[in-house]
Amino acid sequence: MTATPNRRVVLAERPKGVPEPRHFRVEEVDPVPPRDGEVLVRVSHWSVDPAMRGWVNDVPNYLPPVAIGAVMRSFAVGEVVESRHPGFAPGEVVTGMLGWQRMATVPGEAIDRKVAETDLPPSLALGILGLNGVTAYLGLTTVADPQPGETVVVSTAAGAVGSAVGQIARALGCRAVGIAGGPEKVALCREAYGYDAALDYKAGGLDAGLAAACPDGVDVYFDNTCGPISDRVMGHLAQNARVVICGTAAITDWDPLPQGPRVHRQLLVKRARMQGFLAFDHKDRYAETIDRLAGWVRDGTLTWREHVLDGAEAARDAIGMLYRGENTGKLIVAVD
Repeated sequence: MTATPNRRVVLAERPKGVPEPRHFRVEEVDPVPPRDGEVLVRVSHWSVDPAMRGWVNDVPNYLPPVAIGAVMRSFAVGEVVESRHPGFAPGEVVTGMLGWQRMATVPGEAIDRKVAETDLPPSLALGILGLNGVTAYLGLTTVADPQPGETVVVSTAAGAVGSAVGQIARALGCRAVGIAGGPEKVALCREAYGYDAALDYKAGGLDAGLAAACPDGVDVYFDNTCGPISDRVMGHLAQNARVVICGTAAITDWDPLPQGPRVHRQLLVKRARMQGFLAFDHKDRYAETIDRLAGWVRDGTLTWREHVLDGAEAARDAIGMLYRGENTGKLIVAVD
């Protein structure tokens, strides 16, 4: 049993909307020895994802809310240091729902996979080779089925999911048009992620920009925002367009339910389809998807950026930072 203390971030009080630092507490406790069927993981990196806002709010969601006083739910990556599960051995690097804690004692089913890409940084298992990359690939291919030559528009195009969607669309022979906030992120879209065009929604003129960048309309819209940005894109849908609803980052509060333009007419006239996507519904395809993504990373088809925060105290404002758009790359926390 390791003597390393378990430094962890717990939910101190229930937020309404985007959580702030006061909603979290950092504490240090003794690690819990694993029981039968459990493993003890020394965690190296925590993930910060938009979905975490929903996990701490007491609103209907696909997972129950994090309990007050409980470790903040999150994906993480680390090394097994002790195992009482036949499927895992000390020294193996694993990723899964380990939470914001340094020493995670979890049942085997909390682990999504062993990280086999030992030639690549383990933190990629939280981004391009983790849920972000899987969401980008499977959301784009299973819901939208993009065809070569089609135009794919992506919101939060410089984010962890959006940047992968744009690059994957290009790899599949599509035109990729990104929507991002601010000149720095627009430059990232063009120069780092290879978008054919990138639009700054903060600069205004998004309708005109979409008309110029998508003269034949939008065949696929990968929606990570909802809200006003998506309202603008809906007016540019091509016939038989497909809209993938992946995230709602533009909506900070769902109580009361926000009201906006109705999209029924656009969907009807363009015979378009809109569908929500959660990667959790496709766990049977994680392995094959990550294998493909890892190959693209190795050959340079996919690139990535990481924005790394240092330690538990910095994590307390990480979700807010994500929603303020302050990160430039996949937001992660280096535990030590």
